[in-house]
Amino acid sequence: MSATSLRLVAHGHTAALRQARFGGDDSLDEGGRRAALALSPAGTGRRQGHAVACLSSPAAAAVETAHALGLAPTVETALTDCDYGDWTGRSLAEIAASRPDGLREWLSAPDAAPHGGESVVALRRRVGRWLDAQRGAGRRVTAVTHPLVIRVALVHALDLPLAAYRQFDVAPLAVVRLTDHGPRWQLRLDAAPAPADW
Repeated sequence: MSATSLRLVAHGHTAALRQARFGGDDSLDEGGRRAALALSPAGTGRRQGHAVACLSSPAAAAVETAHALGLAPTVETALTDCDYGDWTGRSLAEIAASRPDGLREWLSAPDAAPHGGESVVALRRRVGRWLDAQRGAGRRVTAVTHPLVIRVALVHALDLPLAAYRQFDVAPLAVVRLTDHGPRWQLRLDAAPAPADW
């Protein structure tokens, strides 16, 4: 089996992300679009590197981020954001005011889904299956997705307790690199994204 190099990229800023809203399918806002374009080979004056596979969440912000980076994404449903059920589109402040017990439950119990959508446990299962399928493929993959998806992917890849996902803070356009070596994924933290290597 050949090693796989996997870059997980958080999509750029959206209005919902700036307003701490759960889920939704917003496009990039103007700041998010400019920031993503600035990271592209064209935006940095660098040439595109050799071809890599690009996968993307179906969400508009993820697809638009991939295009802004100069990539041609293929939609991968396993990279979809958590299903927040009836909380989708509502702000954290709104839920804290209207359903404080439900919010506390969701934040403290990864198997809880008080919103009627997907629990963090279910999200980790979905993302973990996808991540496991990437091992040994011997290719370079850039996957543009959501911060929570990246957080649970890291927990799965590093074989950490699920509660550790709360300790990862994934900013818009953050890049996490994983490579599979032997029986485990290895986390690599680069000095800065290398646009020519997208």
